[in-house]
Amino acid sequence: MSAIGSKLRVWRGRALSHPQLSDLVLGLVVTALVLAATVIGGDDQESRPLHGTDYTAAVAAAALIAGRRRWPLPVLALATLATAAATAETNLLPAFAAAALVCVYTVASTAGRAAAWSYTVVAATLVYLAAVLLGGAGWRQPESVSVLAWGGLATALGEVARVRRAYLEAVLERADRAERSREEEARRRVVEERLRIARELHDVVAHHIAMINVQAGVAAHVLGDQPDQARNSMAEVRRAARTVLEELSTVLGVLRAPGDPAEAAAEPPPGLNRLDDLLRTLTAAGLRVEHTQEGDARDLPAAVDHAAFRIVQEALTNAHKHGAGGTVRLCLAYTHRDVSIVVDNAQRVPPPVPAGTGYGLVGVRERATAVGGTVTADGDGAGTFRVRAHLPAPAPRSAP
Repeated sequence: MSAIGSKLRVWRGRALSHPQLSDLVLGLVVTALVLAATVIGGDDQESRPLHGTDYTAAVAAAALIAGRRRWPLPVLALATLATAAATAETNLLPAFAAAALVCVYTVASTAGRAAAWSYTVVAATLVYLAAVLLGGAGWRQPESVSVLAWGGLATALGEVARVRRAYLEAVLERADRAERSREEEARRRVVEERLRIARELHDVVAHHIAMINVQAGVAAHVLGDQPDQARNSMAEVRRAARTVLEELSTVLGVLRAPGDPAEAAAEPPPGLNRLDDLLRTLTAAGLRVEHTQEGDARDLPAAVDHAAFRIVQEALTNAHKHGAGGTVRLCLAYTHRDVSIVVDNAQRVPPPVPAGTGYGLVGVRERATAVGGTVTADGDGAGTFRVRAHLPAPAPRSAP
């Protein structure tokens, strides 16, 4: 059975690729069956030999069926007139009747429901009247009434085929749309992941490279007069380089394949628990930071904790690179609803990087937005540049 089903699918595919040829074959098969039934006969019809009109009608009927797909309505009209004429002259020549039924099915499977039933009613009524008025059949004779029944059956089958085809087209369209949506979602996620990795790399590299640059400059400046200070500066360079390598390894761990042993050993992203190390590194680089805290420190959600650390790191690094010297003030404020970060530093006039531009501040805003927070970064008009961030972090409810 499977072999027969596969052959039928192959033949169906070939028929769909050559519709005119398949229609011609269908016409020949239908007319051959009609001629065979005429010769063999049946319970309600006596057998008889074939005449020239039978062969002529068979060829004409096959031609009508072959053209049914290209010109459905004109072919239906011709088949209806031929069937009516044959009914009036020879009491329903079977070849034209079969062709008319095939044409009715074709129109019903391509036209709308109302139009299909309208054409069927007109065609069946015309043949019925020809059989009664011109062919001498009775109004209630089964052969006459069967014209209406066969027409309705052909129309119903064509309607079923049309609905099924429309359903399959709708299913395929939804599948294509779903596939396109999945591809667009995958591309969007790839872009978001690239932006996240780029932001992490910027935060990791920019801060530590700035520290390395400052310490290397200090070492070069005091190398001849203060070798101990130069040695300390080079030690800070080594420490900063080692730290940036470790953090780069952690950030790039997201690119490893799932199940990679190195992935399981990756450290969690840094949070405010590493703020003291950050301040110590900046102090060694020559930045004076006045750190104050309002409210009681508490454990923050991982995403908020990581975003807060990176915002502080970026703000202090920018203050060190672009500030005018002096003391940078850092204030962390914990409330029941959020955690606030304020970094104030004296800025140069004019500032080397306009407020709001540069990838660092863009990354800061993106980090805050990702966790539902806000960031502002601008001058106060009195020579102080301020970065202020609010990150939502509701305090957990105490147990009753």
